[in-house]
Amino acid sequence: MKPQPIDLEHLSRQTMGDRDVAREVLDLFVQQAGRCLTELGAGGEEGARKAVAHRLLGAARGVGADGVARAAQALEVRPADADALATLRIAVAEAEEFITGLGH
Repeated sequence: MKPQPIDLEHLSRQTMGDRDVAREVLDLFVQQAGRCLTELGAGGEEGARKAVAHRLLGAARGVGADGVARAAQALEVRPADADALATLRIAVAEAEEFITGLGH
């Protein structure tokens, strides 16, 4: 069975069980992930792509988006890898869909 895109127990610990804070954090994550994907889609040099992937990795770990974190880490290691970017896009889409489905 595939794990949920967001570890809700981790998120609850991070937000001290406050559902409003959790919702706000998830909304901020979605916004940041979108900005990061836009930056990555624009191309750029490897150092800049590594930095964007690293930023997204940290944000994903913060909310418990483990699949996004793994994909961002892979892109950080291989910033020119189109497959790694495609995997990251899929992971972000799955996390966003899950977040939307929470309907807070």
